[in-house]
Amino acid sequence: MALIETASSTSRKPIGVRAHSPAVLDYLETRLERTLPRPTHQVDGSSAVLTVPESVPITTPLASFRATELDLDALVSDIEIGDIGLPDIQRPFVWTATKVRDLFDSMYRGYPVGYLLFWQTGAQQQGVRTIGINDKAFETPRRLIVDGQQRLTSLFAVMRGHQVLGDDYSPMRLEIAFRPRDGRFEVADAAIRRDPEFIPDISKLLSDARGAYTLTHEFLNNLATRRALTDRDREIIGQNLDRLFGLKRYRFSVIEISSDLEEEAVADIFVRINSEGVKLKQGDFILTLLSVIWEEGRHQLENFSRRAIQPSGRSAPGPFNHLISPSPDQMLRVGIAVGFRRSRLKAVYQLLRGKDPDTGAIVVERRQESLDRLRSAQQAVLNLDNWHQFLASATAAGYRLTEQISSENGLLQAYALYLIGKALPGMEVGQLNRLIGRWFAMTNITGRYSGSPETAMEQDLTRIAGATNGIEFSRELNRIIESTLTKDFWLISLPVQLETSSIRSPGWSAFVAAQLRLNAPVLFSDKPLWSILDPLTRGHRRAFEVHHLFPKAWLIGRGIADRKQTNQIANFALLEWPANSRASARAPSEYVPDLRRDLGEAEWARMCELHALPGEWFRMDYAEFLAERRKLMADIIRRGFEALGAGQAAT
Repeated sequence: MALIETASSTSRKPIGVRAHSPAVLDYLETRLERTLPRPTHQVDGSSAVLTVPESVPITTPLASFRATELDLDALVSDIEIGDIGLPDIQRPFVWTATKVRDLFDSMYRGYPVGYLLFWQTGAQQQGVRTIGINDKAFETPRRLIVDGQQRLTSLFAVMRGHQVLGDDYSPMRLEIAFRPRDGRFEVADAAIRRDPEFIPDISKLLSDARGAYTLTHEFLNNLATRRALTDRDREIIGQNLDRLFGLKRYRFSVIEISSDLEEEAVADIFVRINSEGVKLKQGDFILTLLSVIWEEGRHQLENFSRRAIQPSGRSAPGPFNHLISPSPDQMLRVGIAVGFRRSRLKAVYQLLRGKDPDTGAIVVERRQESLDRLRSAQQAVLNLDNWHQFLASATAAGYRLTEQISSENGLLQAYALYLIGKALPGMEVGQLNRLIGRWFAMTNITGRYSGSPETAMEQDLTRIAGATNGIEFSRELNRIIESTLTKDFWLISLPVQLETSSIRSPGWSAFVAAQLRLNAPVLFSDKPLWSILDPLTRGHRRAFEVHHLFPKAWLIGRGIADRKQTNQIANFALLEWPANSRASARAPSEYVPDLRRDLGEAEWARMCELHALPGEWFRMDYAEFLAERRKLMADIIRRGFEALGAGQAAT
């Protein structure tokens, strides 16, 4: 455990820091100009010692840092009254109960448990949450937790017996048990609750208004009714309970960042000094800003995302679907694209702050104007009719399952374009649905938003920025589609793209979508393919399997063992699992004739055509088969896409 030591005229007190503290010291020492004499530090393995005067600010070009100490009781009290809050750039509580138990055990034994990093707010900060789900806090937080959220949430929940929000936003209680006989901490369970040796929930003990003497005496009397206690037993139990109550005086080392820093700088510090921290994104800061200037808007985004995870039932329509479970950040991006015709979030963040790009000054009117635009756009984005009408366009293009969506960015960018087009005069609904279906299919086939999605989205939004009506909007999107899906793309680029072993590749999902659009049958069956890909009919075992046309075991037996070769998507097909069982590990020339006979020649020919299988494919050389099938798969994808443009099934 690394240490930072603070020195005063009377004592030197250790501040616990994690093992990556040398990086913290390097960052502070090389990046920050100190007003103090240059400190000395030494590094030995994972330990470091930095000596600076206690509770004296360290001034930097960016901010001031202050090192101090607070005991646990003071920290918990400050959280309870709302003086310490949780900023929105942090996440819900994700620690396990065993980790909370270990935290209390370390403190009980006097071990260091790390420093805490706070951000001073200037007492006017909004957009913060108190820890737990207690709403009785009455102060605007002066300090926000940047590093130490999980520890403080654990400590507060146990010390005060409050519930916290888990990573699924549901309330949870942390019950930590303590055995005074030997100072042992455990996660409470049914057996521990029945054991008189244990205090099953230390929250009740630590939050009890009665004194330590009364509570210790009560425990000893109750235990004495269950077993005999010697004087030595009473002495040990009393000492261990005194030590438990003494946790309230456990001192934490705190580093406080000045309120001068903005969110980006705080996030930079957080990432640099906390190797276990979550990388913060630009969207996180816009969400934080929304909490300050439009808290209701942030809650709307979070509520929409939570409801999208689970079906809502017949009586309460919701955003649940089988293609995507969007995050608040993703839905925010859609609103920004619709409201500002922008994809790069940094510029929008400054607009929402009302910052003048020339002077850097905050202009309230500019901020309000930007907020009004976002509010109007978000209303359209979260409208359930808009949401489900758009998703119906994607489904009509052949995309029915989450597994077929190779790019969530592409799907949501298509939704933004759908809303932009819908708001234009002269845009007919049916025409818009077909256009957006084709657009999404194009972006999915080509992987348009796979590499640098923000840049590609910004370019597309710029191209349609001048469209003033539905005709101009449609013309521009169709121009992009046609210039992308050229003859060379279908004949050359796409077959090369299909040379992959990734079943989550754009090519495979586009092939399945095209088959659905062309009403292809299940391989070796007269059932339509869509019947086994219906998300509403899924059981514990899928009705279908991805089948190796040339079985993997058979290929390995012939020296083709590389998974990149055996798992080529050109060797895959969807079929019902009974047929897959019949194929087993036999050579195609052995299992195919029986299945072919069952189908009949006419159905066999149709099946081979729509599954992109060359004639007598089961007798071909494997490498020759792959090359030929990739060309046929590309042609099926083309036919499926062209069927979208015609608005009818291709022939």
